[in-house]
Amino acid sequence: MAEKKLSFEQAMARLEEIVTAMERGEAPLEESLTLFAEGTKLLKQCTALLDKAEQQVTKLTRGADGEPREVPMEDVEE
Repeated sequence: MAEKKLSFEQAMARLEEIVTAMERGEAPLEESLTLFAEGTKLLKQCTALLDKAEQQVTKLTRGADGEPREVPMEDVEE
């Protein structure tokens, strides 16, 4: 069965559920390992989504010629 891709918000919510369950320490070892594996996959997915979003974030500024140009957020001084 193919895994369904969750939105960032859904993945974070599930990750929080996993962390809470593991912090309680009530799950048997096998279940804890399964939860850990799921959490690791979710963390990778969230990181990839954040990286993609960061790459898309740009700020519209005016160039030397007065025309608008796109500048990556990391290059913009505040």
